[in-house]
Amino acid sequence: MIRFISWNIDSINAALTGDSARAELSRQVLRDIKAHEPDILAIQETKLRDSGPTKKHEEILQKDIPNYKYVWVSSREPARKGYAGTMVFYKEELDPKVDYPSIGAPEPMDSEGRIITLEFENFFFTNVYTPNAGDKLVRLGERQEWDRKYADYLCGLDKIKPVIATGDYNVAHKEIDLANPDGNRGNAGFTDEEREGFTNLLARGFTDTFRHIHGDVEGVYSWWAQRVKTSKINNSGWRIDYFLVSDRIKGEVLKSEMMDSGERQDHTPLLLEINRNILSGDYK
Repeated sequence: MIRFISWNIDSINAALTGDSARAELSRQVLRDIKAHEPDILAIQETKLRDSGPTKKHEEILQKDIPNYKYVWVSSREPARKGYAGTMVFYKEELDPKVDYPSIGAPEPMDSEGRIITLEFENFFFTNVYTPNAGDKLVRLGERQEWDRKYADYLCGLDKIKPVIATGDYNVAHKEIDLANPDGNRGNAGFTDEEREGFTNLLARGFTDTFRHIHGDVEGVYSWWAQRVKTSKINNSGWRIDYFLVSDRIKGEVLKSEMMDSGERQDHTPLLLEINRNILSGDYK
């Protein structure tokens, strides 16, 4: 079995060096992730500067997440500094080829450090932080173009070898993927356009692993709004974070679930376990 974890950390600097109560909750999540010993850990929304982790960050990571190598990509001009950003940790015995693709999306989206892809002998692993449609849907048109370009990108990888894709996709696909669909219809993350974009992505040969394993189970979410103090207590959440796989390897998925992040609101980590056959290319 090979284990993957994915988490929108909402600022790796805050998680590593902050002194707030929330920062301590974030560090507890990191400790829980470490205890699971993932082969690969994908992080979104790092909010690192364009030069990447500081020396202090590097020292903390070496101490707290030993025996892993990591790669990162940050927002760069013309995009905002310290915005978005992604990172992938992988066990040091692994030796992937790493790519930081531009997918031809509207700028500055391609400059916001949103995708990292690791190529292994028999599969691709790719980590994404999908752009939000924004307040008053100011970015919805660009988001729709992103969705088309991203789907083309994944399909291009899939033509070469199977794909495991993860990240914060910033869309609740179906009504059962959020607690209050009627009250959020037309809001960012639950517009018809964003939902259709995700439907189209799956239709091109990809499987939502959580639904593959759990069917139409309700009330399981990956994100609870920080601004609403009772959102997690009341489980008023959204499922906007996903592990997707190429359809032809969905039979190798052993587990796909949300991890428990305790009292911490915002995103919770996802866990995926896949048969080790994927490493050798010997799958059904």
